[in-house]
Amino acid sequence: MLEELKTANKVVGIKQLRKALTSGAAKKVFLAEDADPMLTEPIFRICLETQTNVVYVQTMKQLGAACEISVPAAAAAIV
Repeated sequence: MLEELKTANKVVGIKQLRKALTSGAAKKVFLAEDADPMLTEPIFRICLETQTNVVYVQTMKQLGAACEISVPAAAAAIV
């Protein structure tokens, strides 16, 4: 599943993800299980409202690596 992030158009980070969700651009959302719930819970609620698929990734480090960035990531989405 994470392989999709390497080749697809994506957004990374809470702020960019929120914009993508509210505009309807996000097709699938990836959330790190070890991220601060204060950050990820609002994103998860928006996903429920917009019926956007959510995939959980074990760690922020894994999600950052899948997005091909050098820092951990709490959230990302395919757009």
